[in-house]
Amino acid sequence: MVSTKHHIHKKKPKRILLKLSWEALMGQQNYWIDVKFLSELAKKIVYLSKYKWIELVIVIWWWNIFRWVQWAAKWLDRASADYMGMLATVMNWIALWDAIEKLGQEVRIMSAIDIPKVAEPFIRRRALKHLKKWRVVICVAWTGNPYFTTDSAAVLRALELNCDYMVKGTKVDWVYDKDPIKFKDAKKFDVINVDEALKRWLRVMDQSAIALAKDEKLPIFVCKIEDIDKIWSKKINGTLVTTE
Repeated sequence: MVSTKHHIHKKKPKRILLKLSWEALMGQQNYWIDVKFLSELAKKIVYLSKYKWIELVIVIWWWNIFRWVQWAAKWLDRASADYMGMLATVMNWIALWDAIEKLGQEVRIMSAIDIPKVAEPFIRRRALKHLKKWRVVICVAWTGNPYFTTDSAAVLRALELNCDYMVKGTKVDWVYDKDPIKFKDAKKFDVINVDEALKRWLRVMDQSAIALAKDEKLPIFVCKIEDIDKIWSKKINGTLVTTE
């Protein structure tokens, strides 16, 4: 259970950005999409929107489809590999979009790259209107630019859309000082300041993204993907990365 020093429980947020890692769609598989896990994830998202009355923006990482991008980078230039990654996020989110809408929740996919057959262009004012109407907004194709990660895109969208918090759903339930899978003595953090996270080079997100969050005072909460429906309850484990 999280410590009472988590101010994250003192005030329920109106709007959050969920940044989900590629495991969100892989579940227990090593590739592609786990349909059962996808369905459970969609239920949790709908629960937050319909029953917790939280306006949701979602961004996802993409490696479950193109996990070989590091190998591909040996014969592709970085920009080409990044554009492939942007398109992969669109494929991921069409799957989640369908799963969420089957549960009766309206969704809008908004892309940083023009793909009019499957997504609206990302326009800030339009995205804000969708959120006001309790539609889940899924942002795809990163920022639309190579050399920027999904971490950077997530922080950027969270700031553009006036989110109270960014919540990063991962495979582990805390931020640790080292890989808890490899090291049994790994220390977990309940609360950590963003400056300390940068100093320690903790893998909260890439350095440019976390620096932007620091500059704009965007708090980040890291938890296990399976626990996102417990956000802002005292039953959730997780690490609050503060800018204070």
